[in-house]
Amino acid sequence: MRKHILTILCLLAGLTTAQAQHRADRLQLNNPESFTFVVFGDAQGYTKYDINQPIFELCTAWIADNVEQLNIRAVLFTGDLIEQNENVVLNRNMLNQTSKQMWEWSSHCLKRLDGKVPYIIAAGNHEYGYVRGDEPFTHYAEYYTAERNTETAKHLVAAYPNRQGQASLENAAWEFKTDTWGRILVIGSEWAPRDEVLEWAKGLCNSKKYKDHTVAFLTHSLLQGKTAHYTAGEGYKIEPRNYGREIWEKLLYPCKNIRLAVCGHTGHPASSDGKEPGSSYDHEVNNAYRCDKNSAGRDVHQMMFNIQCLGGGWEGNGGDGWLRLLEFMPDGKTIKASTYSPLFGISPMTKHLARQTDPFCQFDMVVEK
Repeated sequence: MRKHILTILCLLAGLTTAQAQHRADRLQLNNPESFTFVVFGDAQGYTKYDINQPIFELCTAWIADNVEQLNIRAVLFTGDLIEQNENVVLNRNMLNQTSKQMWEWSSHCLKRLDGKVPYIIAAGNHEYGYVRGDEPFTHYAEYYTAERNTETAKHLVAAYPNRQGQASLENAAWEFKTDTWGRILVIGSEWAPRDEVLEWAKGLCNSKKYKDHTVAFLTHSLLQGKTAHYTAGEGYKIEPRNYGREIWEKLLYPCKNIRLAVCGHTGHPASSDGKEPGSSYDHEVNNAYRCDKNSAGRDVHQMMFNIQCLGGGWEGNGGDGWLRLLEFMPDGKTIKASTYSPLFGISPMTKHLARQTDPFCQFDMVVEK
């Protein structure tokens, strides 16, 4: 009798597993030997309205659920996890959460990743000052510490003080050892990084320890949406600062081993250009890509991915759950970029909408050594 009961339980367990697998749209790697970096665009549209907040958590829960499935090695946040760093007055035309509520919700969502996968957060302009990044203070270091996520801590190899002179992950570097790509160094920076931050990053890249690494640079502001022009003169009061053009000239161009740069920050709703919201144009103006030669004649792939205007514009749902997946192929030189939404993929009724295949959402980058 006991044997029969065990058999039934095993069958039920198998049935439950099968049903669970069919609840959602399960992605597959193009090659089982690949690994993935996930890029999470500006999330402020999720945190500033309580009705949007569950989409943020759905995305981080999906990432956590797919760490093994997609061999996810790291999650790169482009910054602006919140709308305002230090504000208690609710402007109901643009948000219904205080700064503290937004910080707490972003922290809650990232708990889904703690202990499971490393994540790196580029500090955005909305993480600084009172409402938009004009002043140098931030609550970043209070919520995202070096000790918080054991998986992130394992890879941390360097850090540089923030604008308040504090030890912080706003300016930090992480090393990833891989079988097919060798050693990868990811450097994250503060919003509009100071000269000394760029010098620190350049020193890391040129050091004996990291000069042979493939380096990725994560920062908030680098490229304009659609045109991929470098950001410049954005009207913020924070000083000292460097925007896109200066970052290219002072760091990306002279460093021979920075081969990938990732940012967010720019873009706008399709409706601002008289286009239909939700059309492919929405993605076109909130994405950008360019490739330029550095001082050694090597390609530097630069990518902007911002979700905040997708899903209805500035006051929409915050981003429709879109994520950028970077699959590092086992040839050691090809990165396949794709764009996927767990929000659409979670249901059989909408999973046909879960992939964006326009050329600005799905493309290959080749990193020749």
